[in-house]
Amino acid sequence: MDDPVTGESTAVEKYFFTPLYYPRSAWSVVRWWESRRLLNNVSVGAAGASSLGIAAVFSALPPSGDFLQPWTGLLTAVLVYGVMANLLYSLGAPADLLLRRFLGDRAPAVGPVMFRYGFVFSLGLTLLPIPVAALGWVLRAFL
Repeated sequence: MDDPVTGESTAVEKYFFTPLYYPRSAWSVVRWWESRRLLNNVSVGAAGASSLGIAAVFSALPPSGDFLQPWTGLLTAVLVYGVMANLLYSLGAPADLLLRRFLGDRAPAVGPVMFRYGFVFSLGLTLLPIPVAALGWVLRAFL
């Protein structure tokens, strides 16, 4: 929905609720997905940084307070997670194209729907260390 004053759509509408998504070629499907990759990477990266920071705080709290040892293993895990997240994101366009081939005209909105669900799943998975770290601290503190 466009802003009634300016006639422009918001970023949320532009990236998540594309009203008309009728790509005419395979390249336009790939271009649509790639135009959202930066938003996806920045969002997942920010969620990951938040998760690491909050998990580090829980890890440093007494009792124990070991502050996420060892750091090298953690940094390797972060790098592997980032690479895997991008590889899985790269499957969006081929899956979109495959569904278009099988569903034909009934598939115009499949790309935006897959992007929204994938985005929410990625953020949820990336933020999962926060409740895990909180539960770990509760178990350390009270058991």
